[in-house]
Amino acid sequence: MKFKTKLTVFFSALLLCALTVFLGLRCQRRQVIRVACVGDSITYGAGISNISKNSYPARLQSLLGNHYQVKNYGASGYTMQKAADYPYWEHPDFQESLDFQPDIVLLMLGTNDGKTYNWVNAETFLSDYKDMIRRYQALDSNPKIYLMTPATVFSQNTDPAYPDNQYSISADNVEEITQLVRDLASELNLPLIDIHKATKDYPEFFPEDGVHPNAQGAAFIAQQVYEALKD
Repeated sequence: MKFKTKLTVFFSALLLCALTVFLGLRCQRRQVIRVACVGDSITYGAGISNISKNSYPARLQSLLGNHYQVKNYGASGYTMQKAADYPYWEHPDFQESLDFQPDIVLLMLGTNDGKTYNWVNAETFLSDYKDMIRRYQALDSNPKIYLMTPATVFSQNTDPAYPDNQYSISADNVEEITQLVRDLASELNLPLIDIHKATKDYPEFFPEDGVHPNAQGAAFIAQQVYEALKD
């Protein structure tokens, strides 16, 4: 009888330990903070070798560590404006970023809106931007949304010596878009990460075409984001 009692106690304790470990692992999984990097080719890492390691979302993952899950939802050539040539609204990454149920959304669109044939006006851009913010705010995960200004566009983009890199992106349009994003963040009381201001003195980060950062530039952007998230 005593043996049976001891055996029962032993197996009960074993079951309790297993249950504790299981619940601990489930709790740990729940505590992972999901980060959605929403953007265009700059987010995606166009022109950078080994995107899975050197794009800004990948570098951000390394900086944040295992308690975060960072996903790259960058789509090359895509825009915030619904009426532009390639609206992000129609890219599969948009729905996938919603389905991800992120805890944090890093929203960095606008560079391709600055193309001369894409830019409509400030009112249209802001209306579509606010609409996208509302879509993320409606998620069950109730994410914290960071607005990110476009990176600075440098002169190589319009230099005749670079005929393969003519994107028709107007630096003046991007300047206007940058200010609109700044003002919108202030209006909606959302945190701002001013990548445009951070990159304005670093043309060496955009050596190929004045638009897309190299691996060093992507690491720099990741550092700006990391510091903002840790504030």
